[in-house]
Amino acid sequence: MIAAKRAPYRKHGKPWHRSAIQNLDDYDIVKTFAAEYRGIVQYYMLAGDVWRFKALRWDAQTSLLKTLAAKHKSSVKKMAARYRAKVSTPRRLRTCYEARVDREGKQPLVARFGGIPLTRNKDAVLDDRTPRKITYPRRELTVRLLTGRCELCGDTGKVQVHQVRSMASLGTSSTERPAWATLMAKKWRKTLVVCMPCHDVIHGQSTTLTA
Repeated sequence: MIAAKRAPYRKHGKPWHRSAIQNLDDYDIVKTFAAEYRGIVQYYMLAGDVWRFKALRWDAQTSLLKTLAAKHKSSVKKMAARYRAKVSTPRRLRTCYEARVDREGKQPLVARFGGIPLTRNKDAVLDDRTPRKITYPRRELTVRLLTGRCELCGDTGKVQVHQVRSMASLGTSSTERPAWATLMAKKWRKTLVVCMPCHDVIHGQSTTLTA
C-alpha cells in the first residue's frame, strides 16, 4: 500500500521532479505536495504503524525539492536551505518546508510541507456521518402516470401514454380537431395519459393528424 502512495513521486527507482507542475509558482508547488502528503498521513493517523510513512515523506520531500530545483535551475541543497523552516508541534519543533506569498495589509499566504509527527493519534475521534438522503422530484409525466386516471374520460385503472411528434401535428383549426387533440393543444403537451379504450379510439379515428 505504501509503495503505491510513493509511486507518484518516484521515477527509475528514486524520487524525481514532477515536470507537470514545475512551472507553477513556488507557493502552488509546495501547496500541491503538502496537500497530497497531509491528506494521506492524516487519514492513517489512527494506525499503529503510521511511522511507516517515513518512506513516503522522504520521497515526497525529495521530489518537492527536486521540482523546485528544476524550476529555478538550482540544486536540491540550495532549495532545502531556502525553504527550510521550523514549526511547533505538541511534541517539539519540527523541520518543514514553507513558501510564502506576502500581501499588503493582510497576513501572508503560507504553504507548508511536513511538520506532521508520524505517531499514532490515540485521541482522534471518528465521526462517520450518515449521508443525507437526497430526494429528487419526479418528472411531471411520471406523476401523471402514477395517478392512474385517464385524462380524456376520467376513468381510473391501467393507463398508457399517447404521444405526438410535435405540437404542429395537432393542426391549427380547433373545429377540425378531435377531443383528444383539442385537450393536448389546450394543455400544450405532446403526451396524453389515457386508458386503453380511449387509446384505441384515438388510433382508430379517421383523422389527418399525425399521431
